[in-house]
Amino acid sequence: MKPRVSQTDFDVIQIGYGPVSKFSALLLDRLGWRVGVFERFGEIFPLPRAVCIDHEIFRVMHAGGLGPIVDKVTEPAPVYRWFNAEWQELISIDWTAGSVSGGTEVNFVHQPSLERELDAEAKRRTNIALHFEQECVAITQHDDHVVVRIRDTATGAERDHTARYVIGIDGANSFVRETLGITRSDLGFEADWLVVDFVLSDGLTARDLGLIECGQYCNPERPTTIVPGGIENGQICRRWEFMRLPHETREEMVEPAKVQELLGDWIKPEQGRLVRHALYTFRSLVADRWRDGRILLAGDAAHVMPPFMGQGMCAGLRDVWNLGWKLDSVLSGAADPALLDTYQAERLPHVTDVIKASMFLGSIICIPDKDAAAERDRMFLSGEAPSPPPFPILTDGFLARDAQGAVLAPAGELSPHGTVRRNRRTGRFDTLVAPGLVLILTRDLPLADLDPASRRTLERLGATVVTVAGRTCATDDEVADTQSQILPFMRERGLNAMLVRPDLYLFGGAADAAGLDRVLAELDRQARQVGLLATDHVHAPQMAASA
Repeated sequence: MKPRVSQTDFDVIQIGYGPVSKFSALLLDRLGWRVGVFERFGEIFPLPRAVCIDHEIFRVMHAGGLGPIVDKVTEPAPVYRWFNAEWQELISIDWTAGSVSGGTEVNFVHQPSLERELDAEAKRRTNIALHFEQECVAITQHDDHVVVRIRDTATGAERDHTARYVIGIDGANSFVRETLGITRSDLGFEADWLVVDFVLSDGLTARDLGLIECGQYCNPERPTTIVPGGIENGQICRRWEFMRLPHETREEMVEPAKVQELLGDWIKPEQGRLVRHALYTFRSLVADRWRDGRILLAGDAAHVMPPFMGQGMCAGLRDVWNLGWKLDSVLSGAADPALLDTYQAERLPHVTDVIKASMFLGSIICIPDKDAAAERDRMFLSGEAPSPPPFPILTDGFLARDAQGAVLAPAGELSPHGTVRRNRRTGRFDTLVAPGLVLILTRDLPLADLDPASRRTLERLGATVVTVAGRTCATDDEVADTQSQILPFMRERGLNAMLVRPDLYLFGGAADAAGLDRVLAELDRQARQVGLLATDHVHAPQMAASA
């Protein structure tokens, strides 16, 4: 008979302490759960890696209470431009344009600065226990807990720790994934690139050096990435990435002389400081299972991708944002563990589509053959080239469905967000409206028009109900759409109601009361299947109707 425990050392143990783990620990702490983090190294990795945070992650960090940190360490991205060898523009992606989240599409970040801020915040939280130079060497599951064996890397001493759940956030070479015997599917991309980070001398900018602000130089003689690297202590960082050509060895790519040769046409030694250079093999891998009982994978342990969309770290942060509210519900007893099955169902197809989009962009630049590059140029310059795929939405999981089980639009879309006014306060929608399940109505669909069963479902699930109106006509208890982000989104889709999940994705939407009654009946059906959000759920927001 498997042993049972009445009390564990932690509610959740996280293996690894990269940016995704830091964010996850802070989210779980905010929800009141005890988190033990075990990291085999003795300090935070000090060198840059990821440089992008998209609009969704920027919003998620604000919604997770980390707005001051993300505001401090990010800057809006410029237009993302792709050129051929003759500097003719092949693609232009306007990252400066407004997004559904109310800000620019992408922000650049200096990852070590972000991690230092997250680490400092984690060390202030009483529910987070950080353990460095502590390596996971074994994991054993039981009916109601997990035992994690940890080895002190300095002394070799081993000790067991227990938790109700374990998250493996321990990188592409994940010990947790390998221990569970979880295989990965290879989507077929592989290329070696030398990544070089530089800090510009005081006062210098990319424009001073004649550099493009952000883009890809699709020259078959040397495919090259040139992007911002964020800002560190007021100093501007820049990144170059150089593709290894077929005739070059991995060893010669990291020789200092080779690095200087590659940088020679772009920047001189006296114009800044070389921070680091490293050769990376960009691949496209997805774990085939993301959950094994009480153990879950997230971040690079679950997926790796080419960097051409700047989505590697963003994808990992999406993982733990999706997982956080579900673990919260399960840990509190307000949902069955079956709710955790929706984690893979939602995240795996989404991240797979992101990887494929990154591979599409990679296929444009990773061309070392002149004839193939010339044909590529002809297609793009003539307008015959295919457009990049749209950014994916959720296509499976906890989403409104029709009688045949098909997901009903707009379920799976990220909900709109922006600056609003409510009760004479102006701020972010996610700040002024309680977190959790939120029903957004227009004035054309009053709450009173719903079936009594629908209203009971909303009350049972602790939903917040708000009415959104135009910025000049909204009453104090309505939400005034001052940035015109929410109402236009609804009008474009023919909606008068949107049901937003705790992770900010739409469970569903409707044009009228009858349609909303059907969406709420489907919500009730799926919620009961997983025992979701009983009325005594300690983290559920209070219903605040303003119809």
